Amino acid sequence: MSADADRVIGRYAIGRKIASGGMATVHAGRVVGSIGFQRTVAIKRLHERFACDPKFVSMFVDEARLAARVRHPNVVPTLDVVVDSGEIFVILEYVHGEPLSRLVKVLPPNQRFPVRIASAIAFGTLMGLHAAHDARNERGEPLRIVHRDVSPQNIVVGPDGVPRVLDFGIAKAFGRLRTTEEKEVKGKLAYLSPEQLAGDLLDQRTDVWSATVVLWELLAGKKLFSHDDAGAVLHSIMHKEIEPPSHFMAEPSTQLDAIVMRGLARKPANRWPTARAMALALEDCIAPATPPHVGAFVERIAHKELAERAQLIAAMESGAEPIALDDVLREISASDEQTEKDIPVRTD
Repeated sequence: MSADADRVIGRYAIGRKIASGGMATVHAGRVVGSIGFQRTVAIKRLHERFACDPKFVSMFVDEARLAARVRHPNVVPTLDVVVDSGEIFVILEYVHGEPLSRLVKVLPPNQRFPVRIASAIAFGTLMGLHAAHDARNERGEPLRIVHRDVSPQNIVVGPDGVPRVLDFGIAKAFGRLRTTEEKEVKGKLAYLSPEQLAGDLLDQRTDVWSATVVLWELLAGKKLFSHDDAGAVLHSIMHKEIEPPSHFMAEPSTQLDAIVMRGLARKPANRWPTARAMALALEDCIAPATPPHVGAFVERIAHKELAERAQLIAAMESGAEPIALDDVLREISASDEQTEKDIPVRTD
């Protein structure tokens, strides 16, 4: 068992690592109550280098506090932030599911997401984003939250068939740090909006762009902006002629094309004004699959991954030693490390 297992921070006990990326590791954990009450949570442990800057820690905690006000079925709730021994831990509700990025990887060869499944994932994602965009403080004032890092890695779908967006506020805090220190934009480059790359002011339409890129890829069965060179990706985002997703679909839909292409308008003023407006247009165009149908699809393509994750959580909750899963966890971590690598892009 790793040295982190059974470490207690505040009222949270850290369990086994379940994922790893360029920014943080994610552990299963438990809330430990005074009378034996326990609850499974996910604990995102930021790499130690990020806790070295007091200004960044302050920004990060402020952003996480705002994110905690976003309450919606399509959002993974932020429960707490703990700063302990020079490290930052974000406590999230544990969701039994897999990131969309991994679901795409385990999809059988020559298959793609059915249109109604893709529409349902996009619909839920957009509604979760709208809840964040519309969030207000205790005085009723708008918080103007923009996710800034909507990507398949930050959308989780499980057997319940409900898409959930996570990591609100994190991208903004990291963006401030990187812009201040190196004038860089960091993120999953292929999903960043043109205005992010240009260093312009951002609003909710930035998230609409990124969510639409995700939808385009689910429908087309391929990457929209795919190059080995970061500069080529940037150039494509800013200038590439984008083909409608129907060009790659067995059953083209001009109405669906119109919805997607409006979401990918390079000028924010020409996009859907809100995430909810786009979600409702999708619902009118193609009836999204119901959560039971989405859940059945997820279980069918990711049953092995879901079973392994469930076994890990059950072992942690029972106090058993899940040694047999070590190789699996290393594979999962290596996969996430590869898919979540940040690409720095100069903006000056």
